[in-house]
Amino acid sequence: MAFAQPREDAHKGEAANPSSPFGMGELEQRAKKLAAKPFTKDEGDLPDFLSNMDSEHYRDIHFKPEKSLWREERLPFQVQLFHRGYMYKDRVAVNLVSGGQVQPVPYSSDFFDFGQNLFPAAPPPTVSYAGVRFHYPLRKGDGQEDVAVFLGASAFRAVGMGQVYGLSARGLAIDTGLPKAEEVPVFKEFWVEKPAPNADKLTVYALLDSPSATGAFRFVLRPGLATTIDVNSRVYFRKNVDRLGVAPLTSMYFHGENTDRFIDDFRPEVHDSDGLLMARNSGEWTWRSLNNPRQLRISVLKDISPKGFGLMQRDRAFDHYQDLDARYQQRSSLWVEPLGDWGAGSVYLIEIPSEAEKYDNIVAFWVSDQPALKGQERVFNYRLHYLLDSSLEPDGGRVVSTRVGLQAAGSNKRRFAVDFVGDELKYFSDKAAVEAELSASSGKISDVAVTRNSETGGWRLSFVLEPAVDKDVVDLRAYLKSGGEVLSETWLYQWSAK
Repeated sequence: MAFAQPREDAHKGEAANPSSPFGMGELEQRAKKLAAKPFTKDEGDLPDFLSNMDSEHYRDIHFKPEKSLWREERLPFQVQLFHRGYMYKDRVAVNLVSGGQVQPVPYSSDFFDFGQNLFPAAPPPTVSYAGVRFHYPLRKGDGQEDVAVFLGASAFRAVGMGQVYGLSARGLAIDTGLPKAEEVPVFKEFWVEKPAPNADKLTVYALLDSPSATGAFRFVLRPGLATTIDVNSRVYFRKNVDRLGVAPLTSMYFHGENTDRFIDDFRPEVHDSDGLLMARNSGEWTWRSLNNPRQLRISVLKDISPKGFGLMQRDRAFDHYQDLDARYQQRSSLWVEPLGDWGAGSVYLIEIPSEAEKYDNIVAFWVSDQPALKGQERVFNYRLHYLLDSSLEPDGGRVVSTRVGLQAAGSNKRRFAVDFVGDELKYFSDKAAVEAELSASSGKISDVAVTRNSETGGWRLSFVLEPAVDKDVVDLRAYLKSGGEVLSETWLYQWSAK
């Protein structure tokens, strides 16, 4: 169904300064001025028939491919837009930038195919958009492919060749995991820089706003086998923030090989990510296997200027998921590479109990030891890597599976089996002196064994944990070694009976 074209008074973003080319400097000034004003949420002019629609009806609204911006110019990148509605209520202004000059994209219902939706009236011209999507020819001769999406608050996703959308990144996380309501920042306006005819990268600017902070963000998207996004940001604080999460990642873990309670599902595993990987400044790599806990869990991994962290999907075997539609084995891993010195702080991992795969229940982000105070300006720069492989990881032993189960009927003891693989490990013979450095924060460990696993070409660590009666949570830590040589990353796990 089509509606009339918008009037000339259609909603537009704040006009850029016509006397100077648009760029990061002007966006920073705009964010700084915005931080000096009271926060206002922009959900106006959204009719009830859009605001109250369900997910099924919203999914029936599609941007018409033939209307893609820059399509007629045959540029390597094309832009599509999302309509507001359902849970995407925030009004988002979109602008194109060419030669430093800004051209707002006014709302047009003609951009969209509304499917089977029958609206009582045409959406008003001031309805604007909910987000943007970018297309690029990842494979020669295959035409344009969906490579990045900015939709919903400050969330965005991207994929590389052969990857499927899974976890999301966000602009900022504010007060996540605290005993109070989480604050949700929003990208309220975008500026997309027109690429050259042979460009292999796209520059996108975004203005972030929330009750506690504003931000100027620049994203440089480079699609490819492993797509990367360079993120440059400057944040301005309206008020003190108790917990500022930088480079936040949001994912889903419903159940997997380590789930030690019954899940009524024909699929063996359901998750977008199966572990948090961290490269410490000391050179140590740590792997924290994810779980769907019975109660909220928060893990804090302290470091000074870490080399990186990410939520990874290491399990790439279709047989472990058996889901032809979701294709969890092709979900992107997302690695955060800090650019510059981030100083002292911690990587936070928050695992939230979930009863369905539709909920994102895993969050990871960096929290600086430096407090975020009213009136401050802070700069955070980093590179995001979207991966299918382990190309950014060391050649040593990597954890590929964690299994947990009851040791014996009537017992509270739990048996663990942790498999490590790696190019170096496969050359050790069955009789090599490979052992484990293993510890637990409480309880008693017994029956420790390190055995070559001929099925994986790696080594398996197995042991029994007898939890202490008065301790709800047990933090476990282990790595493989041979003499004084460390052979693997450090495996971390948090187990609880509750």
